[in-house]
Amino acid sequence: MRLRILDKYIFREVFMTFVFGICAFSAVFIGSGTLFRIAQYITDYGASLQAVIKIFIFGLPGVVMWTFPMSMLLATLLTFGRLSSNSEITAMKSCGISFSRIAMPALVLGFIVSIGAIAFNEYVVPWANTAYRNVLYYEIQGNTTMKSQEHIILKEISEGKMQRLAYARLFNAETQQLQGVTLQEFGPDGKVKHVENADFADWDGKKWVMHNGVIYDISENEDQSEHMIRFKTQVLPIASNPKQIVREQKELEEMTMKELRAQIEIMKTQYVNTSAIEAELYQRVTVPLASLIFALVGVPLGLQPTRNSSSAGFAMSVIIIFAYYALMTMGSALARSEALPPLLAVWLPNIIGLISGGLLIRRAAR
Repeated sequence: MRLRILDKYIFREVFMTFVFGICAFSAVFIGSGTLFRIAQYITDYGASLQAVIKIFIFGLPGVVMWTFPMSMLLATLLTFGRLSSNSEITAMKSCGISFSRIAMPALVLGFIVSIGAIAFNEYVVPWANTAYRNVLYYEIQGNTTMKSQEHIILKEISEGKMQRLAYARLFNAETQQLQGVTLQEFGPDGKVKHVENADFADWDGKKWVMHNGVIYDISENEDQSEHMIRFKTQVLPIASNPKQIVREQKELEEMTMKELRAQIEIMKTQYVNTSAIEAELYQRVTVPLASLIFALVGVPLGLQPTRNSSSAGFAMSVIIIFAYYALMTMGSALARSEALPPLLAVWLPNIIGLISGGLLIRRAAR
């Protein structure tokens, strides 16, 4: 019973400071970034009040997502710094409670926040980013023209199964042309049975026409031969017009992890470098998990001998946050340049943080 009361007390203290941290860091990011961009949209494009409100609301999830790890670090540093400076940690230890047991509520909260942040990053942030882009591009900037895009992917799905998949290396908005086109058709078993490759495809106002390509009919059995036919022109069976194609494409930050994995698989079949997308995919997990990593680091570092624990804790959190995000930026750059495998490069800050936190917890427990 005594431990249960103690757990609730520490958990509540860390949680309340965590909520304060989210508000504080969000206010900083909004004041330094979001409000500046909104002011720019008003002066440059004459954005309406309704559009400004939408931009502000849809921009919040992406901002809040980045504050979870920071707030968790600040919460553990300040809470355990205060407990230490008030000699409450000493009193708990004198009652025979180990430091590991004292730290457990904060670590549990860090784990809960990490799992919640992963779900938030999967189901809320991509949707909000898409809504933000649509408001900015169509309502504020008033764009009605199309824009060129790389890696165009179009899917035709029926009853949950992929029927047809089209990939283009580039869509040229000026010429309304798809370049480096590949069309794959799938059989009932989900395997590719028909492939068409073309140098490019033009929109003639009603349909897409491929030029200078090859058709492959892939046999289901190994003892059957495969057929290859070359063509000069061939109709590309895609119902979407150029405007629809552009609107159907998503930026990386607008995709869920499931969509990112599907994009990676498709691009690998076309021998396209997927390092940037893989880095984005792994960061969808590593950044939320930083909340748990920061809890591991923040709890032992919060044991400040000085009475000025709040100011010292805040200063220390800024230093640690800067170091972590510097490592994260470096890891992302290493992944995109293929200097390191994306999985290792993106996980590097968390691995270093996990080792550091484990050593600090072990040292504090002694």
